[in-house]
Amino acid sequence: MVAQLIRHERMETTLPKAKELRRLADKAVTLGKAGDLPARRAAASLLHSSAGTSAEVAKLFGELAARYAGREGGYTRVLASRLRPGDNARLAVIEFVDRPGEMRPARPGRGGGGGGGPGDASALPPTLSSLWPAAARAAVGGGAAAAGG
Repeated sequence: MVAQLIRHERMETTLPKAKELRRLADKAVTLGKAGDLPARRAAASLLHSSAGTSAEVAKLFGELAARYAGREGGYTRVLASRLRPGDNARLAVIEFVDRPGEMRPARPGRGGGGGGGPGDASALPPTLSSLWPAAARAAVGGGAAAAGG
């Protein structure tokens, strides 16, 4: 199933399978980002294909490794979709994030050091940032805006 997900970048399956597939797909992308021969062999083993001959392995080490070079984990998303008629099983859509045509755009990252808390005026929309007094920003550690006064 990991090979199918890499090939199509989105698929629908049952929710428990999607959650397990997320774990394996994230591991495969991490191997793809490593890019060396042992990682290529491990990925080929994970995808049940011969090393270097599979189109999925080539896509994993080429396109997907380049796409997620700056991301540290969380390469896939699982969205619960519907109940399957017949056995009433919960279905889910699993897809790679940051891809064209994704079902839901990725959330902004929680980059370290950028703040993003209540004292970070840049995290507010411009209209609210201008309404929030400089003295209040200075009281919570607003940085350069507080120094300018």
